[in-house]
Amino acid sequence: MSGSNNGNSQNGNGYRIIGSRPVRHDGVDKVTGRALYGADLRLSDCLHGKVLRSPHAHARILSIDTSEALASPGVKAVITSADYPETESKIIDLGEGPAILKDLRANLLADGKVLYKGHPIAAVAATDPFLAREATKKIKVEYEVLKPVLHINDAMAEGSPLLHEDLHTDSLGKKSDKPSNVAKHLRFEIGDIDKGFAEADEIFEREFDTAMVHQGYIEPHNATALWNADGHLTIWSSTQGAFSVRAQTAGILNIPESSIKAVPMEIGGGFGGKIPVYLEPIAAMLSKETGKAVKMTMDRDEVFESTGPTPGSVIKVKIGVKKNGKITAADASLAYEAGAFQGSPVNCGMMCIFAPYDIEHVRVDGYDVLVNKPKTAAYRAPGATNASMASETVIDEIARWASLDPIELRKLNAAKEGTVRADGLAYPRIGYVETLEACESHEHYKAPKEGSFRGRGVASGFWFNCGFKSSVTVSVEKDGTVRLIEGSTDIGGTRTSLAMQLAEILGIEAEDVRPMVVDTDSVGYTDITGGSRVTFATGLAVIEAGKKVQQEMARRAAQLWEVDASDVEVELDVYRSKSDSSKSITFKELAGSLDETGGALSEQASVSPQGVGGGFGTHIVDVEVDPDTGKVQVLRYTAAQDVGKAIHPSYVEGQIQGGAVQGIGWAIYEGYHYNEDGHMTNANFLDYRMPTTLDLPMIDTILVEVPNPGHPFGVRGVGEVPIVPPCAALANAIYDAIGIRLRELPMNSTRVLKALLKEKGALPQGVEA
Repeated sequence: MSGSNNGNSQNGNGYRIIGSRPVRHDGVDKVTGRALYGADLRLSDCLHGKVLRSPHAHARILSIDTSEALASPGVKAVITSADYPETESKIIDLGEGPAILKDLRANLLADGKVLYKGHPIAAVAATDPFLAREATKKIKVEYEVLKPVLHINDAMAEGSPLLHEDLHTDSLGKKSDKPSNVAKHLRFEIGDIDKGFAEADEIFEREFDTAMVHQGYIEPHNATALWNADGHLTIWSSTQGAFSVRAQTAGILNIPESSIKAVPMEIGGGFGGKIPVYLEPIAAMLSKETGKAVKMTMDRDEVFESTGPTPGSVIKVKIGVKKNGKITAADASLAYEAGAFQGSPVNCGMMCIFAPYDIEHVRVDGYDVLVNKPKTAAYRAPGATNASMASETVIDEIARWASLDPIELRKLNAAKEGTVRADGLAYPRIGYVETLEACESHEHYKAPKEGSFRGRGVASGFWFNCGFKSSVTVSVEKDGTVRLIEGSTDIGGTRTSLAMQLAEILGIEAEDVRPMVVDTDSVGYTDITGGSRVTFATGLAVIEAGKKVQQEMARRAAQLWEVDASDVEVELDVYRSKSDSSKSITFKELAGSLDETGGALSEQASVSPQGVGGGFGTHIVDVEVDPDTGKVQVLRYTAAQDVGKAIHPSYVEGQIQGGAVQGIGWAIYEGYHYNEDGHMTNANFLDYRMPTTLDLPMIDTILVEVPNPGHPFGVRGVGEVPIVPPCAALANAIYDAIGIRLRELPMNSTRVLKALLKEKGALPQGVEA
């Protein structure tokens, strides 16, 4: 069913709508500037809020004096952590990982100690943002400055300065006796790791160090809050999950969730970084203090220094292999930066690091490590890119040792249906081998490499995807159009991908479905937009609601014809009587008769689905390295991915291209740079180098469609897999070009040039390699 403007004809894949490429439903508003983002909101008599942030990476707060700020022109309120109620240490689910409520509160406004440069200390509400900013400068804070801990190895060392004196390591279910900067030690294990290594002909052990990076969304964080006199709180913000905003804010403020309405505005990028709250509870408290709405937006340096980037990591990989290339055992240790509070995505990295391979004996240890940097957050397949950088680089090294083509080695060891992952999960039907075959047969892989200092790299990656809860409401209008009410924030075109699934079920055109993302008072509970879940999980809710609508429409047709509902059959958008072929009616015609058959028609569905289908991707990249400057130029890039079923192929291609580009940035450009005092020295888009169109070739995509058996249309999440392979693919390509293995990210021109000079023995004295 395809071709949105193609009547009832199919598009060659068995569907009418699915697989076609209709114009996105929100396209006109987006390109004309009418779509409302958080900063566009204008409320009458609205105050503006600004935050005072710590100039130190690690310090005790001895005193805070807000009196001069309160007396400043235009200032209506000043708050600190003392103005918030005490919170419990209970766990709250953010959607892509849990968080401790007490830590969320301490991250909003520091309580007794600042733990990173930019840690919020106090907030001001004033009649305009400039007066609010000036007032923050008049808040007097006395500090006892402490030594910051900035690297994982230092944080894990005996005698390291402690971020939290009451934090003890939870190691495999047991608490350590001494306080530590290591919050958790986790382990996955299958088989007999010692036996596996004893069977190996060769063992490869390598260590990798990856830098903290930012998601790079263009729109800064924002929030507007109005705490009404009746006790009800309304929050408008650019978020990946309105219900998550409601839950986090309610927990921090110690008020019922039912008293909060969270309104999701359009979102200018998130990639996982707009799941935690940073401003919403602050704006809410300032509104409560003043009785007026309060609007807050971050500056770019605040976004970099004070919101959640993805963690840096130190990863050790050990792989045993037979001479024929068959892997016998794999062992890994992953230590991830949690930032100032526990909760890195190290468990996700552990699940993904060896996921593409069928290995009998596997052990993976993970460590959640606190450092004096911002609390880390999700970033598109959180934890998996770091892990892939380590494992896939070693896989490439093994292929060369075994004199095997890198794709052939991967095929020899590839995970298939029934393969058991390190965390104990057995795969259902998956399409990893198909991505390898697609790359192997692609003309990019067969093309000759021409010129000096040019190389080609291959790498694979995995993301498990998520299900979670979703709710929708579907209403039929008298003109035959359908309203789709949903709670999933649209980050990547999901309004359209959901509308297309509904149109497919009802036999109507995608343009006849009008999708709307609404607030928490207007739809049933819906989890975040993240984990590549929306087209899959909210899609299942749409399908269920659509089937209910179809059943009710059939009953209405039966009522019109005075026959039993079982006598009505449906084909596409036409309802027919089985017993009387002269009786038939289209969906639009039947919609026009709703008043005659019982009135308005609306159906709701809520789901918490199983059957999530994980996704695999394999990428090929060609690079050229300038031996004089170390600059790495990406010449060609091809990404193959098992997408299950591409609902809207253009959006799927765009997701793959976008993820690959972000992975390229992570690999050779991006990284947080800190000085010894813990100050980020590149907290702007000029110095935080991200790739532009001038740095990149066109990204070729190969859509491999191996349907997910857990979804009626075979849908797999597609948004996160493409960021996983690029770092390793580029590392392997650079090796192919210059014969040097780089095991630190980013592999920028400085790092590459140092490696070249060191190889020649020409590294200047005093320069660190």
